[in-house]
Amino acid sequence: MIRTLLRILGEQHARPVRSTLALMTTTAIVEGLSYALLVPILRALFGNTPADAWPWLIAFGATVAGYAVLRYLSDLSGFRVAATLLHSVFHRFGDHLVRLPLGWFTARRTGEVSTLGSEGVLGAMSVIAHLLGPFTSACLTPLTIVGVMLAFDWRMGAAALVAAPIVAVVQRVSAHSMTAADAERSERADEASGRVIEFLQAQPVLRAGGRSTERFGMLDDALSGIRRAARRSSVSALPGIVALTLTVQAMFTALLALGAYLVIGGNIGAAELLAILVLAARCADPLLSLTDIAGKLRAARTELDRLDVLFATAPLPQPHTPSTPTDGGVEFDSVVLSHGGRTVIDNVSLSVPSGARVAVVGTSGAGKTTLLQLLARFYDVDRGVVRVGGVDVRSIDTETLMRQLAIVFQDVYLFDGTIEENVRLGRPDADAAEVRAAATAAQLDEVIARLPDGWDTKVGEAGAALSGGERQRVSIARALLHDAPIVLLDEVTSALDPVNEAAVHAGIERLMAGRTVLMIAHRLHTVRYADHIVFLDNGRIVEQGTHEELLRHGGRYAQFWNVALAPAAGA
Repeated sequence: MIRTLLRILGEQHARPVRSTLALMTTTAIVEGLSYALLVPILRALFGNTPADAWPWLIAFGATVAGYAVLRYLSDLSGFRVAATLLHSVFHRFGDHLVRLPLGWFTARRTGEVSTLGSEGVLGAMSVIAHLLGPFTSACLTPLTIVGVMLAFDWRMGAAALVAAPIVAVVQRVSAHSMTAADAERSERADEASGRVIEFLQAQPVLRAGGRSTERFGMLDDALSGIRRAARRSSVSALPGIVALTLTVQAMFTALLALGAYLVIGGNIGAAELLAILVLAARCADPLLSLTDIAGKLRAARTELDRLDVLFATAPLPQPHTPSTPTDGGVEFDSVVLSHGGRTVIDNVSLSVPSGARVAVVGTSGAGKTTLLQLLARFYDVDRGVVRVGGVDVRSIDTETLMRQLAIVFQDVYLFDGTIEENVRLGRPDADAAEVRAAATAAQLDEVIARLPDGWDTKVGEAGAALSGGERQRVSIARALLHDAPIVLLDEVTSALDPVNEAAVHAGIERLMAGRTVLMIAHRLHTVRYADHIVFLDNGRIVEQGTHEELLRHGGRYAQFWNVALAPAAGA
């Protein structure tokens, strides 16, 4: 477990962890040695001159005081190291997540990451603060006591030494029997977390369907799965707990019988036997606590293993010698991408000169959004090359690539802060005048003027305090402030009312001015003035050209256009 922990934390944290472990080891040994002084103390007290016990009592008091100081220092070190490690792991956790490809974030992993990022990291880091000390004490203190027993009477010590591997085997077997149950419970917990998130996100749909008071079947099944897994985990733990308790008690009884036999035979005195039995009893307490400690360690080990797997997940590789784009041109060269067992983008080649406007249209699921995501390097292609400014996006470091792109999607996500904070995400170092200018260009100033707190209005989680059109204007203002040479637009007006659509269109026009633009739209009147139109079907470009050329061709685009005109003609 310590090796896994150090692998996760990195070598920079190895020294404080090892120092803490060494301090805890010393503390456990000193604790065992302090019990050794009980033998001469009891021997003197039950002998002819009880006053001879005073030096031993003083030594015992000094040793216990030394143990108390060591215990305080080891516990303090454990808490300090754990706090430092917790801070480090949370930072590494967040830094690693933002470098993973978006394709890694499946619905199931949403729950897994949610659980791992909260109680998972806390549970894993609790090893140093709460578990390592008691575990070290439970293992080393009894072994130290056995060594002391060997020094006083080799027969009693040997009998106690024989018990040690028996207890270890029982503990290992019981732990092994519980591993599968613990893993299942952890898996069920991840699934339930994902279902809870899904249940909350599905509230609008459930309420619209009049089912808000019904039990959500998949969530109910997930919670039932947790209950069954917890029951199986408890049942599997019971034999190990009983076996360990019986083993420890049986060993103590055997030592008692052996000691009585030696006393009757005159081989040792009653005082020595009493002292050795006191030592044996002190061995029993930490050994019996091993079951509880081992259960907590298994849970922490599970979280450590999950963290290890997460950190071992390869992020999108970064170039060793980054290149810089020369202009705002975009090129897809024989690009192929497979995802979820199917080909999403199939041998797409497309060249967009700097400053041109290209519209991508097609049926739902044709791969339009994925094409834009490849440009932003949300995924890496399986074959082919995506270039920005003549440079493979894989040869551009992430920060430089993101400076080249302004992205406005249909589903706008705003962080739970003020409007100004969300606009400033486009360029945090922008001055107040630049922020206000971007808001005016996106017609966001109209929204701000009618809000009671103006720029300081809290948008709520995911922007829930604003309407869809208002959130879209914040997104456009953010993109305008970003001032990138390439603009990616994905269905930015498809769900807006006419008033907001007009306002957003005005903002979009300002955003597109003088920039390279790739846009996706189902409302074809928004793309008719594009310099070039590409029709995508099943991940392939089936036709391309200007609006007039495609209409004359009479192909798929013309069919889409005629269908779009039909409702208007009927009206």
